[in-house]
Amino acid sequence: MNNKTIVMPGGSGFLGQSAAEFLRDKGYEVVIFSRGGEKTVDGIKYVNWDAETLGEWTKYLDNSFAVINFTGKSVNCLYTEENKREIIKSRVDSVRILSDAILRSENPPKVFVQAGSLAIYGDTTSVCDENAPLGKGFSVEVCKMWEAEFFKPQLPQTRRVLFRIGFVLGENGGALESLQKITKFYLGGTIGSGRQYISWLHIEDLNRMFESAIENETMEGIYNATGVNPVTNAEFMKTLRSVMGMPWSPPAPAFAVKIGATLIMRADPSLALTGRNCIPKKLLDENFNFEYTDLKNTLDKIINSK
Repeated sequence: MNNKTIVMPGGSGFLGQSAAEFLRDKGYEVVIFSRGGEKTVDGIKYVNWDAETLGEWTKYLDNSFAVINFTGKSVNCLYTEENKREIIKSRVDSVRILSDAILRSENPPKVFVQAGSLAIYGDTTSVCDENAPLGKGFSVEVCKMWEAEFFKPQLPQTRRVLFRIGFVLGENGGALESLQKITKFYLGGTIGSGRQYISWLHIEDLNRMFESAIENETMEGIYNATGVNPVTNAEFMKTLRSVMGMPWSPPAPAFAVKIGATLIMRADPSLALTGRNCIPKKLLDENFNFEYTDLKNTLDKIINSK
């Protein structure tokens, strides 16, 4: 590996693919670990791994510049006991085995970046910076175990950065794609009370956060990776309808969301009915420049500028 190699375990999803293309275009050599076969597509190399045991993939860490870990079963599912176990296992095991591999490397990566979640703050309308109290519930416990595993081992030659990532907006995937689909069918009304907050950010700002984390040697510890202007669900859906040119849509009361999420979307209703009002205090303190701060302009660029 050369010292411009970025290794991305679990990087074949929406966030990982965008970050991989962004960093490739910046001149980095990108290697994605996935469960698929070995291949190279558009200058990005894909390597097989199982996310829980040491194997041939470990050689790609040696002399690499950075690791950005995106591994984890999607939370967009029903929270059955089996799915809960898999959500926890996929996150904790991948962090543990990557730390083990880094410790075994002769020339370990300079930085280990972990993609985490703002869900650790629970369901709250209070403003949450990185020092806010943590919430309660299954998603919170997952995040606690995940973060504890990430920071547990001593990695003497590798700096660590964990991003608690918000609601990422971008083209061709992510949660916005689902919201656009329901809005087209006149179902883009307020969800539940509408008072739950959406801490949103544009995927390009997130990619630049990853770039900062790997390039800036002073960055370390936990950061809220979100935009500067969180909004309520009611405001978000109103803005989305406006940008899409859709009329008023009937609100979806909580009981209907619970039925629809469980029976139709096959996902836990809490994903739609809870929220958190988070700000990126540490990034602002470190003078990170946000390019996307206005929700309407951001949605308009994503949806109408293709």
